Amino acid sequence: MTAAVAPGRGIDEILAEARARLERLDADQARLAFAEGAILVDIRPAAQRALEGEIPGALIVERNVLEWRFDPRSDARLDVAGRYDLPVVVFCSEGYTSSLAAAALQDLGLHRATDLDGGFRAWKAAGHPTLGPVAATVGA
Repeated sequence: MTAAVAPGRGIDEILAEARARLERLDADQARLAFAEGAILVDIRPAAQRALEGEIPGALIVERNVLEWRFDPRSDARLDVAGRYDLPVVVFCSEGYTSSLAAAALQDLGLHRATDLDGGFRAWKAAGHPTLGPVAATVGA
């Protein structure tokens, strides 16, 4: 018996479509954009940030609330997110989830939203400033 193919698009296709809309930044470009005023947004969960480390000055907004925090029409938006031309550079660990997140921000009208190609790991590998990782505390 042959398994039926489900309708819809696979994640590889969805990711490719998201990335086709983005002008993704490498680590050096992201650092420059950040220095020039772009909002650098870390969407990784707390456990991943504790394990890998963080980028100093990055705004932490976990993925599950990103759209609400950056939609200028949302009552739950961050103070910084009151305009559609806000330059936002989203990052995750390796640059996959961040591509989908940046495309979602573009869907909200934030036309300058993009992501960090290679994510936190690319930033760290480029030798840019990081904090941590935070060592786990036994019995905490």
